[in-house]
Amino acid sequence: MYLNKAILIGNLTRDPELKVIASGNKVCTFGLATNRTYKDANGARQEKTEFHNIVVWGKTAENVAMYMKKGSQILVEGRMETRSWDDTATNTKKYRTEIIADTIQFGSKNTGGSYQSAPSTNAPVKEKEEELDTIEYPDEQINAEDIPF
Repeated sequence: MYLNKAILIGNLTRDPELKVIASGNKVCTFGLATNRTYKDANGARQEKTEFHNIVVWGKTAENVAMYMKKGSQILVEGRMETRSWDDTATNTKKYRTEIIADTIQFGSKNTGGSYQSAPSTNAPVKEKEEELDTIEYPDEQINAEDIPF
């Protein structure tokens, strides 16, 4: 069995770009930044940011382009795909890894702490606003011998 699944929660790095291809299908592309906080070998807290390229198709692409903007929080579920092309200017082969989104869920608004769900065709719509819970990670390191299995 094989699995190609990506689940990301982050902020848009640029405004979504909506295009209509020759077949009439709509496609939206945008950048997504995710952060990871960890402690290095010296015990100092470090933060690393990763940048991802996201591609969304159809009605969901329209909704993302309409309601999201740079800085907006979003949850993306999809698959990873790498495409390649020949760059005629440099005579080299170029590669780009993207997340092809199956499900999109809009995150909290930048102006408040409430959760706003997405009016997306693929994402479940929440009926009421909820408070976002944050995860508090422990400061101490986990010892493998303490794990009961």
